[in-house]
Amino acid sequence: MQDRIKLGANRTGIASSPMHSEAMLSGLDLQEGSPHPAIGAADLRASYRDEAEPVGSMPPPNTLRGVVGAVGESLKGRRMHILLDKLGERAAYERSGVRLYDAFLQRLSAAVDAALPGDMSIETVQAIRNDEVAHFTLLVEAIEKLGGDATVQTPCADMTAVAGMGLIQAMNEARATLAQSLQVLMTAELVDVASWELLISLATQLDQDELARRFAVALDHENMHLERVRGWLELALENDVALLAPDPDDA
Repeated sequence: MQDRIKLGANRTGIASSPMHSEAMLSGLDLQEGSPHPAIGAADLRASYRDEAEPVGSMPPPNTLRGVVGAVGESLKGRRMHILLDKLGERAAYERSGVRLYDAFLQRLSAAVDAALPGDMSIETVQAIRNDEVAHFTLLVEAIEKLGGDATVQTPCADMTAVAGMGLIQAMNEARATLAQSLQVLMTAELVDVASWELLISLATQLDQDELARRFAVALDHENMHLERVRGWLELALENDVALLAPDPDDA
């Protein structure tokens, strides 16, 4: 794992080659004068959306408790499968969170000589990773308590898995610096906090007060994770800035 961003021969910006950029921009006039396609990109995407099937479906309850609960909520004008869908989403995200921290721990174990910010250590990161495992277990228990199947890939779980692929890819980028890896963790924790808040609200609406209380404990954990990761990122960036600053003794 790289320890910091370094200055180098980055020529991706347009200002690095004025002559070539001028030639490239001259082609804009040709594009503006060219005929437009019969169907634009926005219309094409809209046609795909109109023809697309839903992202999966929720299975019917597979236990007597689930059937009774679903019928009872339906009589009240509420649909329990919405909560089960979001529980499946959270379970998928927490499982991905475990993998994300596993990948980060691998990076730390390989960087034995790197200076870590603040109180960061393999032990402190491992503790956060273990919390993610506990949260996944909590969600599995909640799904089963409501008569659902915790192994189901729910529609929202499918969507969050696709969204989380970018985080996993970024964490496993071999060229990433410590600060960049922490940025990935902070992004994941920000989503985690907001999603647990939403889940608590949904559980409360469906009178699942016991689950809401247990979810509130998980939310407290996630807020602490976010605070700690953000603190580590701030310190890592401060260290990078200090390393780039000139030594006053050399002035």
